Formats: sequence, C-alpha cells, structure tokens
Amino acid sequence: MATTRHRPSSAICAIVLLSAAACGRTQPSSAAAPRAASDGPANAQALPQRLTGTAASGRDVYRFETFGNERFWTDAMRLPQGMEAARFTPKQALEAGLQVDVDAVPAALRTILERELKTDLSPAAAPALNDPATTVALVNANAVVGVVPKDTNRDGRLDIKNGDKVGVTCTICHTITDKSVFNMPNGGSIGRRVDGPAALTLDMGKLLAIAANSRAYYPNLQQSFVGISIGRAPSGVGPHSTEAEVDAYLTNRGYYPVGTFDETHDGNGNSVKNVPLFRQDLAAPYGSAGEHALLENIGNGSYTTNLDLTTLATPDGRAFLEMKAGPAGKQLSDEYASILRDTGVTGFPYVVARRTGRVGAAESPVGLRVDEQKLLDMNAYLADLPAPRGAQADASAAARGREMFRGSCTACHNVDQSKVVPAMLVDLKTLWPGYVPIPAGVRGDGKLSTILNAPGTFDDKMIVVDASDRGEKRGNAMPLLLDLARTTLFLHDASVRSLDALLDSQRGDHAPHPFYIDGIEDRQAMIEFLRGLETGRTQARR
Repeated sequence: MATTRHRPSSAICAIVLLSAAACGRTQPSSAAAPRAASDGPANAQALPQRLTGTAASGRDVYRFETFGNERFWTDAMRLPQGMEAARFTPKQALEAGLQVDVDAVPAALRTILERELKTDLSPAAAPALNDPATTVALVNANAVVGVVPKDTNRDGRLDIKNGDKVGVTCTICHTITDKSVFNMPNGGSIGRRVDGPAALTLDMGKLLAIAANSRAYYPNLQQSFVGISIGRAPSGVGPHSTEAEVDAYLTNRGYYPVGTFDETHDGNGNSVKNVPLFRQDLAAPYGSAGEHALLENIGNGSYTTNLDLTTLATPDGRAFLEMKAGPAGKQLSDEYASILRDTGVTGFPYVVARRTGRVGAAESPVGLRVDEQKLLDMNAYLADLPAPRGAQADASAAARGREMFRGSCTACHNVDQSKVVPAMLVDLKTLWPGYVPIPAGVRGDGKLSTILNAPGTFDDKMIVVDASDRGEKRGNAMPLLLDLARTTLFLHDASVRSLDALLDSQRGDHAPHPFYIDGIEDRQAMIEFLRGLETGRTQARR
C-alpha cells in the first residue's frame, strides 16, 4: 500500500482550472480512516445548459477571428512596428515559443526553411531564419499561429508593411503544432496545427515587450496603487514608467514566467499558466476561480478586454473597474487613460461589438458583446477538439496508481476522464492550508466578495477576480486531468514544475495542494497513471 499524507482537517483534493495534476490521500496518525474508494465526487453540481453552434465555422473563429483587435495590436500596442525595430527573426520567434503552421507557409519559402532547419541555425548557415523579412513573410502568409494579418487597406492582399494590420487570436496561447518539421528546444515549433493544447513554452512577456508601446497593456500588469503592489515583482510599474521599465518587467521571467499570461485587468501581477481548450464539453465552470459559468462568456470577456484593453479606458470600462476594485479601480482606469493619451492612442475602443447596457454582467463585463453566433460556433469547435493521447505507461504501475487515485482523490476528481469534471469550487482555505488573508481594498459593489490578499502568489488571481460575480464562493475550479505527459507547469500560478514535485511532501504541509505520496515507487505509480489519462476520443500519440 502507498503511504500518503494530508492535513487531517480535510479529505478534499483539488487543483485549479486545467492545471493538470493529482492528489494523494492524507493519513497522519491522528486522521480518520480513509474514505472508501470511488470513481468520482458525489456532490458535483449540475452544469448549466450548454449552447453550441457549428464546429466547422467555429474553427475559423478560433483560429482567425480578431473582432477588430488588429487596431489595438497595431495602433495601440504597435506590435508589428516593434517587431520591425527589434529586427525580429523567425529564429527569435521560435525561441520565444511561437508556433508556425507549415501548411500556410508558401511552398518556395517552406523549401528554404526546411533546408536551413537542418543546419546549426547560425546566420551564415540559415540566412532566411535569421532575416526579419522572413518573419514578415510568415505573418503575411498567416503562418504564425495566433498572430493574424488583416487586409485593413482592402487592396485584396496581405502585407503588414504596406498598410495592413496585425491582430491576435486565442490560438497564440492555446494551439501548438505536431512538430513534424522542427521543434525548438524550450521554444516553439513548426508543423501542422494542433488546436487545443496549451502553449507551455510561449514567452508572452517577451512578445508583449517587443511591441513598440507595451505600456498599452498597463491594466494587465503589476502596478502600485492605493499603497499596495501585489505580484511577483517587489514593486510594480506606474503610469509614468518608461517603455524600457515596462519591458524590463515583462522580460523578467521571475515576474512573468514562460508559459503564463496575465489575463486579469486588476493591477495585480498574476500571470497564470496557459491552459488547454480541448474537450470543453467536459469542463465547467471556466476560469481558474470558476468565475464564468458559460464558455461563451469567458470567450466574450477575452475578446472585449484582454485582446483590446482600451475598453477599460471608456466610461463603461471605468464603471466596471470601480465595481470590481473600488478606488483602486478608479485609479487604474485614470492611469490607463493618461498612458493612452501620452502615447498617442486614439479612436478606441477597437473591438467590434454591440453595446449591451449591462456593465459588470457575466455576458458583458464592460458592456460589450461580440457576435453571438461566432461565440457559439467556437463553443462547438472547442467541445469537439479531441484531447491528446495519454503517454504509454507501465501497465502494472498505472493500475496500482489508479487504485491509489480511487481511494484518495475522488472526493474532487473523476477516475474516468471522459466524464464531465465536477462542477464545484474548493475554497482556498481547504485547498491551501497556509492561506491567511488580510484586507487589501474595497469593492465598488458590496455584493461581491471582500478583497483579500495572502502572502505568496497562489491567491493573486483571485484577489479581485472570483466567482462572487455569480453568487459563488472564492475558490478554485476542478481541472481536466488530461495532457499530463506533456505538462511542465502545475497549479495555476505555475509554481510547481513536475508531477513528482507536486506529490512530494518536501513542498510542506502548508503549501497549496498539500496532498502527497510518500515513497518513490508509490509516487511513480501515481504519475504513471496520471500521464496515461485520456478520454477515449483523442489525437494521435505524439
């Protein structure tokens, strides 16, 4: 039998949204007898009705739809201008974790790149891979996953150096390739698109810093306001920080780790690990804190805020920030508006969406809603995307790990990954014994949870963003336990780097998710089981 440990006050095991890990049973000498083995939680909530559209149409929405954000990324962030100034090469793009869709690369250029990729990639041996003009050619061909050119000058051709603009889509963080042409160690790859898996080697901080006006991403960075600065950095950036200072923050991997993205406009430095978006028919609620009950709502929120942050400098955006963060929200909106003025950003917001008149509503946080049919079509596509196959495992060890999992982890997790994950939230104190929060501000809307902060990074995402918007408690949602053989980041704050480390008691009884398996062989058996998990509807084994 395995020797497993946890705090005697709880038999619950939990992780955060799609952070992909497992848990061990707690059984110190003072604990009660372990719960009976089962195949999943008995207290899962019913899921809300799912609305879907057409998956075939949803694929193009997912891959290429920007809803007008090319004006934000070109006219506000000035990403293509920054790429040109930095002489950003395809080799550097791969080193930063970007993916290249080989099927979109023009045939002649593909031949050149395939030849050069067999060399040492030096400028002498691989001139095209070290030429910024090649990067432009790849973007114009729509071959750089998630970086989408738009024919904004309507001349019938794509050329980002002659009037066309560049937008960003969800796929930049949630698509990889099959690596059939090339795989850059610890970076991106070239091959056929594989939609859904998380881009765990994407250096989003570096890409944001390449933009010529990275200050335009201010609301999603770490600031100092109302006397508090929350995040990995000792102190944040401010409204008068220079472009160089903002770039230094973004490119510091201690502050903005590879494989993460800060997608909450709360002034906190809380970049969280990129998550997979396959088999979303099995997942709910959505967001690390379970703040979204519906997939289409988290999609709309991404398009109307994270991919065009200028909405937060509008009257409705200001009202939203004040609702969520009171005086700090007001200050954040004022400071952002001053940055946009100082850097010559005008004509915003850019997202193409209808006004709803419902600021703060789940379906329209900043009072905007993009095309509903496209959101529902994307729902259908993300539900249809198959999960990657699990790793080939030692059958005997995996079977033993499965029995440990059944006896230890099914208060929160299903054994069968083809079943819908339990629609429940686990409160932070249960999940994190070291959670001792203190007040960190006031809301503009008293119906929402109190703003609290605790030492460390595990609760930083939940300080302002949580499920109290929809009447639920502050806590973490259950994950899909899939694609674990490839996963290198665990827990939503990317604070654990392997399954072995996650399950090792050396992390301590007060760490987040302190559910451990003592004994190397027992721990390895659990890891074998977890690495092999799949749904039965899977992509080819890679």
